[in-house]
Amino acid sequence: MTQTVVITGASAGIGRATAQLFGQRGANVALLARGAAGLEGAARDVEAGGGKALAIPTDVADYPAVEAAADEAEAAFGPIDTWVNVAFTSVFAPFSEITAEEFKRVTEVTYLGYVHGTMAALAKMRPRDRGAIVQVGSALSQRSIPLQSAYCGAKHATNGFTESVRCELLHEGSNVRITMVQMPAVNTPQFSWVLSRLPRHPQPVPPIYQPEVAARGVVYAADHPGRKQYWVGDSTAVTLLAQKFVAPLLDRYLGRTGYDSQQTDEHVNGQQPHNLWQPVDEQPGTDHGAHGDFDDRSHAHSPELWFSHHPVAGGTGALGVGLGALLGMRFARRRGR
Repeated sequence: MTQTVVITGASAGIGRATAQLFGQRGANVALLARGAAGLEGAARDVEAGGGKALAIPTDVADYPAVEAAADEAEAAFGPIDTWVNVAFTSVFAPFSEITAEEFKRVTEVTYLGYVHGTMAALAKMRPRDRGAIVQVGSALSQRSIPLQSAYCGAKHATNGFTESVRCELLHEGSNVRITMVQMPAVNTPQFSWVLSRLPRHPQPVPPIYQPEVAARGVVYAADHPGRKQYWVGDSTAVTLLAQKFVAPLLDRYLGRTGYDSQQTDEHVNGQQPHNLWQPVDEQPGTDHGAHGDFDDRSHAHSPELWFSHHPVAGGTGALGVGLGALLGMRFARRRGR
């Protein structure tokens, strides 16, 4: 039976790479995003892999539009089996330099977009008592960093909302499943098109992973949605374990290093186009694809992804990674004295 999948934020980055993987499996993939060029490129990728694609221009901050997209997907392909929430936007700036309107917009897309996608998916899945929802999260959903207060706040909110919905589905005895995939820094186009007020070009905090690594984690979670969450990337394990055991130390460490680690050496003039209010891939020839500008620094594989998919071995592996990280942070702290 052919799988029907809906992916928000499907025009670039993790959403784009995930669409490609589902296409290679021959799935029917409904692609939701704002940018026409990116959607067209994603549809070509899905069909080149052997799947069927339906591009639906959608702003996930608009619930009626998301609801209509779900209807359109089912009219074209039949019942939705899997819904993947990826869409987001952000602002790179100190909190004091973000306007109330900008913060609200990030929240509407990055948090309420997930709420809207989950609502639309559950409206279809609960009456049939089957289906899987995958929330693409971030290590920053449990450990915030400077310069990304709006994004981190939205990701934390998504964690809380998803836990509540999971409990409700368990209470109902529902066969619908909802899970999260917590991501590391990923080489996506966002660092070229997110609104930034930083003096230098923004970058993901190393180590950086290719979007295909993230996509493999998403597809696995869609196939095995019974787990509460999955971790992708060694740095995700390090971050979440450090937050659990040495959060105050991490505050000081990030206060000292978090500004510089999120910027390259390239100075910018602050006039770069950004996608907070309008897509930057709406014109022909502006398809950005799945990858960002950091291919030469990005990992194509993640041992931690294997550990996450094998929880017995993964517990030991993640603990070893975490202990190593804590020792490293303590050593760095001593050197900084």
